[in-house]
Amino acid sequence: MSSLTEQATLEKLAANYERLVKIKQLQIDALLDISQAINNNFPTSALLRIYEFTLKAQFSVPKLMVFVKNEIWECVCAWGVNSEAKMIDVQNDLVQYERMTQLEEKKGKLEDFDVVIPVIHQGKPLAYVLIGDMPENISTDEQLKFIQTLTNIVIVAVENRKLLRVQIEQEVLKKELELAAEMQSTLFPEKLPDDEITEMAAVYLPHHDIGGDYYDYIELPDGKMMFCVGDISGKGVAAALLMSNFQANLRLLSKNIKELTAFVEVLNDLVSKITRGDKFITLFLGIYDPKTRLLQYVNAGHNPSILYEDGNLTELTQGCTLLGMFEDLPRISSGEVILKKDALLINYTDGLTDFENEKKEYYGLERLNEFIRKHHDLTAEKFNRKLIEEVKDFKGAGGILADDITLLTCRFF
Repeated sequence: MSSLTEQATLEKLAANYERLVKIKQLQIDALLDISQAINNNFPTSALLRIYEFTLKAQFSVPKLMVFVKNEIWECVCAWGVNSEAKMIDVQNDLVQYERMTQLEEKKGKLEDFDVVIPVIHQGKPLAYVLIGDMPENISTDEQLKFIQTLTNIVIVAVENRKLLRVQIEQEVLKKELELAAEMQSTLFPEKLPDDEITEMAAVYLPHHDIGGDYYDYIELPDGKMMFCVGDISGKGVAAALLMSNFQANLRLLSKNIKELTAFVEVLNDLVSKITRGDKFITLFLGIYDPKTRLLQYVNAGHNPSILYEDGNLTELTQGCTLLGMFEDLPRISSGEVILKKDALLINYTDGLTDFENEKKEYYGLERLNEFIRKHHDLTAEKFNRKLIEEVKDFKGAGGILADDITLLTCRFF
């Protein structure tokens, strides 16, 4: 009798051992399958299918839900659950669990589940797993730890894939912005005049790689010269594309200018049709006749260009409202100035005067006027370089641009 009891005990131990070996083999096979899928760069959907098959078919988990944090918390795997469980709100029902927890008091939406397994990576919750009606073969701590390990491997792989995708998208965007910035730079005039009649120099500093500021210089058929500085509402690629469209049309239309205010009205109509009232352009547009020294200009809601002559500063304000704000400009006028010898004209966008330091102080028009009085005798190029250096060194600013800066300095001999 004793011999039979011992034999039964041995057979039971052997069966249990065989069962444990089988479970271990299943675990090893599952880890190998997942590792191979990750190494072969399987898509996220395939990883989740392998994960689901492993726990559902091989380890007989009857109830399971997996919540993953994308832009919002989403359930990416679920089986064997009732409608109540599908109403689980991760933020309200699960975020309090910071480690694997046996649910002793099951109630409400979690009443069908026995265990919560959070996946925490670098202090950040990535996923939550709920397991319910656990069979005996996974009720031990060891089996739960295997499920936790498998879940961690899959979820971290999914998260790494998301991060890699974001990194690739950012690299692609960076390349596109670099290309757009390179293309935008070709739209600016290749050469500005520097002779016995006129000297011009420009600086363009976009807030990002590409911006919505614009300057131009065009020689007109009748020997006059047209120059302008503009700024479109908004920043980035959309603003740059719109400004590029505007520039192309301005250059095309400038070949047949009859009268300056009529020309600006045509530009306003163009902007209205392109933007449909969503964007506006400020513009200072001047036409200079070197024979008569007459400067005609229209200031369309732009920062007034500053004219320096014989120690006096004059703001050129005549014009109209922003382009694109109204289908028809309510009123428009042009200004006229006979320029004196060695007159200096500073055209700029508001990124210059609105440059702000850490004390929330603006560089401002007063500082700009003081700079002009002090350095008006410099060449246009040296004037621009020194002014940008001063703005960037503006106390506490740290050289950080909050907006695009464009500066077009003109001297008329």
